Amino acid sequence: MVIIDGLAVFPEGDDKKPAILFVHGFPFDHFMWDAQIAELKQNYYCIGYDLRGLGKSEVGNGQFTIEMFVDDIISILNTLHVKKAVICGLSMGGYIALRAIEREPERFNGLILLDTKADADDNANKIRRAAAVKHILTNGSAGYVKAFVPNTMPDSSVKKLGTGYTGMIERLILASPVGIAGCQLAMAARTDTNDLLLNISMPTLVMCGEYDSLSPVFHMRAMAGKIRNAEFVVIKDAGHMTPLEQPEMVSSIISTFLNGLFLSK
Repeated sequence: MVIIDGLAVFPEGDDKKPAILFVHGFPFDHFMWDAQIAELKQNYYCIGYDLRGLGKSEVGNGQFTIEMFVDDIISILNTLHVKKAVICGLSMGGYIALRAIEREPERFNGLILLDTKADADDNANKIRRAAAVKHILTNGSAGYVKAFVPNTMPDSSVKKLGTGYTGMIERLILASPVGIAGCQLAMAARTDTNDLLLNISMPTLVMCGEYDSLSPVFHMRAMAGKIRNAEFVVIKDAGHMTPLEQPEMVSSIISTFLNGLFLSK
């Protein structure tokens, strides 16, 4: 682990090889990409990190924005001397990835989106997030995490993960309430990136869990259809947390995409 501007960063592999930056979902941290990084680090320079406010990264005052999270990505790439990277984001990580390539397209040579949206929050979702922020700051992280995480995957995935699921919950409930609330505020204020989709020309892979109720297949298929030549894949028997629910399948699909991007040149 290295600390970059208060962020816990976990580079794996040879930094002379093509780089891929993994941006995790909420309220998780870098561990959600463990299986993918283990698979890819022999051929690629894999960079996982904890979003500000989550995992081992600094929390600060919790006044987060998506723009701040994009600033953090650029700081990580600059500090690690990475000129270009493939950016891979899930859910909130996808919101950040889309804004990053909108703002700094020259820093990225590929895009991988999992279980995410280009839409900004509508009024109903903003109100829901405001209620969540109040609850988290009043009652702490544990109750919120225990109520939220089960919505991210079907019962079949929870059963399959077994003690891994229990351990994951025990890890996540330790998150700072200020950090979790700050991420909710950032998501509530995010911009809509639908117009960006039509202008994306870099190689793009879009994946969605078959049973994802938070960013459903029909929604993500339509989103992928707006991106020029994007590849769209449905991950069978998975919900919103596809890298955790179907690690081997997701790793294989990402590996094939990256090999086509770099090894065919």
